[in-house]
Amino acid sequence: MENVIGVIWDFDKTLVKGYMQDPIFAEYGVDPKEFWQENDEMVRSLAAQDVLINPDTAYLNLFLRYVRDGRFSGLNNEKLASYGPQQTFYEGIPDIFETTKSLLSNDSLCREYNIRVEHYVVSTGFRKVITNSAIAQYVEHVWGCDLIDGLNANGEKVISEIGFTIDNTTKTRALFEINKGVHKRDGVQVNTKMSEAQKRVSFNNMIYIADGPSDIPAFSVVKERGGATFAIYPKQDVRALQQVENMRMDNRIDMYAEADYRDGTTASMWICNKIKSMAERIKEEERVRRRCNDSTPHHLV
Repeated sequence: MENVIGVIWDFDKTLVKGYMQDPIFAEYGVDPKEFWQENDEMVRSLAAQDVLINPDTAYLNLFLRYVRDGRFSGLNNEKLASYGPQQTFYEGIPDIFETTKSLLSNDSLCREYNIRVEHYVVSTGFRKVITNSAIAQYVEHVWGCDLIDGLNANGEKVISEIGFTIDNTTKTRALFEINKGVHKRDGVQVNTKMSEAQKRVSFNNMIYIADGPSDIPAFSVVKERGGATFAIYPKQDVRALQQVENMRMDNRIDMYAEADYRDGTTASMWICNKIKSMAERIKEEERVRRRCNDSTPHHLV
């Protein structure tokens, strides 16, 4: 086990205000409320026809339909990437990524034991948007939905097929990939058999941060295995506040705060304090481990 503290983030309404698709809707003149209502109606209609559809990723099909209908004319992966810099992050983002990554740098034992902070993003949104946003340079890996470019009838390159999806249940798979170091170690897959000592990021060294009930599967996996869970709600949003309070009362999350990550806010202080407390525990575990190794009997010379 490596001494990595993994901070794992949702994206929409956790790091950004609203949805990452908002700049796309704005450019093409699509009403976001009408789009999501149409998406919900599509899901209900298919369910009524006894067709199984994943409600978390159904919107991808609607995006492809809008491309075919010309409402998202010319939308391809290159254009999706261009919406990364247009994301409207909450206050304190991306500064908190830099703050937390350097939080332990002045601790000599953290340096000696190589205790460090890594950030990950797990989202049901577009991976191309996230990997081209202001937080990309601070993140080890991003899980998200990918679409495949093809040519339309006019020979124009546009998104045309679904390549990879993440939903609110398969987010838990990403957690196990982080746990085993799938994207950090050659040849390691999520089903690779390994001992606890061989795994890269212990679950009790994980902090999962998200905004609502849709992340309950991921919250549960982290919390049940000794990690920390934290929820965010937009300022002055009473309904969202009640939602995260209900999750706290149900023991889904450890803590919640307004979506403001600037220094001195509850969110910033809680996350930084949790990282420090995890680092202290890891230091003690390292001291014990090293004492045990030093006490191994040796032949007298």
